Amino acid sequence: MTFSWKTARDIMRADSNVSTEYQRLEQFVSLVFLRIYNALEEEWADEADSEGRDYTPALPDEYQWDAWALPDAAGKSLTGDSLVLHINALYHHCATMSVVGLEPRQKIVRKVFEGLTQHMRDGYQLRQLIDLVNSLNYHDARQRHLFGQMYEEMLRIMQSSKETGEYYTPRAVTQFIVEQLNPRLGERFGDFACGTGGFLTAAIDHLHRAGVSTKKEVEQLQQAIVGCELKSIPYLLCATNLLVHGIDNPSLTAGTAFSKNINDYDDCERVDVIGMNPPYGGMTTATELTNFPENVRTSETAVLFLAYICKRLREGGRAGVIIPDGFLFGSDNASVEVKKLLLQQMNLHTIVRLPSSVFAPYTSITTNILFFDNRPAPGAPAGFRTKDVWVYRLDMPEGYKHFSKTKPILPEHMQPLREWWLDRRELTDPTDDPARLTYKARRFTAAEIAESGYNLDLCKYPKEEEIILTPDELLADYHERRTALDAKIDSTLDEIKRLLAL
Repeated sequence: MTFSWKTARDIMRADSNVSTEYQRLEQFVSLVFLRIYNALEEEWADEADSEGRDYTPALPDEYQWDAWALPDAAGKSLTGDSLVLHINALYHHCATMSVVGLEPRQKIVRKVFEGLTQHMRDGYQLRQLIDLVNSLNYHDARQRHLFGQMYEEMLRIMQSSKETGEYYTPRAVTQFIVEQLNPRLGERFGDFACGTGGFLTAAIDHLHRAGVSTKKEVEQLQQAIVGCELKSIPYLLCATNLLVHGIDNPSLTAGTAFSKNINDYDDCERVDVIGMNPPYGGMTTATELTNFPENVRTSETAVLFLAYICKRLREGGRAGVIIPDGFLFGSDNASVEVKKLLLQQMNLHTIVRLPSSVFAPYTSITTNILFFDNRPAPGAPAGFRTKDVWVYRLDMPEGYKHFSKTKPILPEHMQPLREWWLDRRELTDPTDDPARLTYKARRFTAAEIAESGYNLDLCKYPKEEEIILTPDELLADYHERRTALDAKIDSTLDEIKRLLAL
């Protein structure tokens, strides 16, 4: 049987209790996690044996992979109703097991399974699925690579599924952000709404490219990643992805990032580098809001995350954060206060404006990347740590009207931005009328931005891109655009009031 996501889906479709892509992902990846974790425990046991010490597995004998996933000495495999009952008991045990006495790297089993469900009821189809997963040899680097390819396919399925209600950052954008942040061994990289781990694994790949060879460097890599994810399925995918990337004991929290007052983080809890695409919209509870200063409390989660990031970023640290357009021109109290925070207490040095179709067809909401450091810029004026903010507009590549599912943004589409990043200069749009001059890239002083009422809606796109949407997408897009337009009207009215008051 060929180890592939397509084969797995075909098997699970035969079970009437597994009816959605989300359930199929949860079912399959939870078994893959157990298979990979078992392979890791074999490696840890060998390591302990070579060092002359004992190793106790996290799971009791009856739940070890070999006890139920492989044929017994007589060549018989557990199947049918007996297999379903055993796997249900295994999932329950993993979700409720005591972690007392376990090694730190063993505790992830409970973290992963606390929010998971075993969906399959057909024990014969479940047997086929387990046999498929059992064909994965984690010790074989080529098969590990195969899983990585299959993982990307699963993510694409998850992206296009209407059940998830989430958007995932295109790899080209994730890689660019990590590339500019340039995490180094000895630093900690954080994503506090990490989803399936795109930013975290991009940081791991970046560190590997820089070189990880000595025992000390391997240990530094193991300590380099800090993540947090609220939802159980993305958490499962992220934990599995990190294991595949060689992080045996990921510092990965299951739950909300907003469970603690943001002023209570001490230096040991802060990180050196943050790369994030925080969730947008109102998903915060009244209790979580009390963990923020009153002047930044809002229903817009992305704005809260910016305030949160500023508190989790160590002095001298740096961040790259994807934020919707509404924040740039937002004139509500929380948005303005957070923009003041970015200019006065951080060094907001670069804003990259992204085409609205970067996340198409999953959403047409327009986004931007904010790059800022937790250190003062040389020559920053009194009361600010920011001196200048460079704004760059990334235009559509030649030959593209918009990005789509079949024509996504690619790493090479970021190349003009990479070249500009190294040679920053103002760029104007072509025009025959000097009075209507607009900019593709321009530098703005912190003082100019403060005088404008902290409006960051700069270097705008000269025209809207044409994007064809389904009726459902059109309604969602209308709601997003109406909300953004309301914020823009409020911003204009506030500016008129400010001018009248002069």
